[in-house]
Amino acid sequence: MSKDGCNGSMFTSVQSIKNLMKNYNSRGEWVEPTTGLTGLLVTDETGDSSKKIIDIPENSKDKMFEAVKNIYLNNNGMTDGTGKTEIYMDMYRQMKSDDRLSAGYTLRQYHLAYTQAFVSAIKAVDPTWEYGKAVPSGALDSVTRESVESQLVKSGNTFVKKPSSGSTLDMRI
Repeated sequence: MSKDGCNGSMFTSVQSIKNLMKNYNSRGEWVEPTTGLTGLLVTDETGDSSKKIIDIPENSKDKMFEAVKNIYLNNNGMTDGTGKTEIYMDMYRQMKSDDRLSAGYTLRQYHLAYTQAFVSAIKAVDPTWEYGKAVPSGALDSVTRESVESQLVKSGNTFVKKPSSGSTLDMRI
């Protein structure tokens, strides 16, 4: 008998095992119960290997850019945590199961780049601007998704700003 009074015997039923196994598909992949999607479970095996930049759908980048822009225009840079989940889930549905974690990581890198571009554009107009303070009118007009992405270079598993791009945007990701 062990110190904690447990002798290692496990009491379970067939139904308990069935309930547990219904969260896995025939390939042994965990199926996310609310969405029915596979490939979204981070494990020791998938954790580090998923941190890579891959091609993701253009419409996902468009939606993320607009969501980030709206955070600055409507909430003065303060996020309320809504809206982005739908963008990620829509993208995941378009990706192969094996690419979903990497796609999420990639979209997060774009999100960071867009955020930094908006902050830099605002601070170019008002260097004293802080989150929660009103965004100066017209400060974001020159920031487009294309202008941000044209300055990005893949460096390992992240994006960095192209050297000497001559832009007024100062991006550190």
